Amino acid sequence: MWWLSNPQDLHRIEDRISTLYVEKCHLDRDDNAVVLVNRERTVRVPAALVATVLIGPGTRITHAAVRLLADSGTAICWVGDRGVRMYAAGLGPSRGAGLLMRQAYLVTRTRERLTVARRMYGKRFPDEDVSQATMQQLRGREGARIKKIYREHAARTGVAWNRRVYVPGDPDAAGDDVNRLLSAGHSCLYGICHAATVGIGASPALGFVHTGGATSFVLDIADLYKAEYTIPLAFDLAASGHVEERDIRTAFRDKVADGHLMARIVHDIKDLLLEEGAHDSDDDAMHLWDEFDGHVPGGVNWAAGLADQWDSNTVIGVTGPDIDQQTPP
Repeated sequence: MWWLSNPQDLHRIEDRISTLYVEKCHLDRDDNAVVLVNRERTVRVPAALVATVLIGPGTRITHAAVRLLADSGTAICWVGDRGVRMYAAGLGPSRGAGLLMRQAYLVTRTRERLTVARRMYGKRFPDEDVSQATMQQLRGREGARIKKIYREHAARTGVAWNRRVYVPGDPDAAGDDVNRLLSAGHSCLYGICHAATVGIGASPALGFVHTGGATSFVLDIADLYKAEYTIPLAFDLAASGHVEERDIRTAFRDKVADGHLMARIVHDIKDLLLEEGAHDSDDDAMHLWDEFDGHVPGGVNWAAGLADQWDSNTVIGVTGPDIDQQTPP
């Protein structure tokens, strides 16, 4: 294919630096490094050591830099000011479609989809049995759990809290600092979950709890970590007077700098989608689908056997749609 690197040549996604946010810079390539240039300094970043590059406003990137990042398996995400919004994302390091096909199988079958959704909620309720719960019951438990978490952190930090308010595309709609910090912090978490999802070859769109959006699965996965990462961080920052979106973005970056969150996301996604003991192969498998055998090898001229049957009496006809055209003289 168009890429040069094999999966074995790349750093595993869970071993990489989670994100690199860039704004008001020029991005270019120098050998196997991405070069970040602004008026103050020039920084070289090894492309294969970063899971995703978040490109903010005022940034230009060259074709050579994009090609290097793509070949290195580094996802590129175009985001809004301070990483608050996600606009688009490129490919990650995955070379195979096995995990994506497994995800599509699970999400299109009601029983299997419900099983995965229960396992997602089970990670949030480790001491409860949710194996027989309906989606309505699970949503009710989750709503009560999140409300309780908000109240506990408000009491712990002394921050006034009424309710969670978020309007898509308008992080200032709530009018209070902690809600704005929560929106910005969640966006940073979504970016890492999006990078991990794309990086291991799953689909950001095929969600099990959330549905209908291009990032439904990203929202599913991010909900597993909000209570541990972004919610307490937002209340702590609001209590200390650090109420700018940049404050939580940098604080969140420092909180996940050890890479443990990225490793957890990768592990949890595979735990949710793969059967116990199953191996996730990332081979670039060029197969052709077959209704009887599942798939057959690609790169083979399957007309060879048919061609042996042709003789001088064989006629091949090619037809097309009728058109209104006069016969030439």
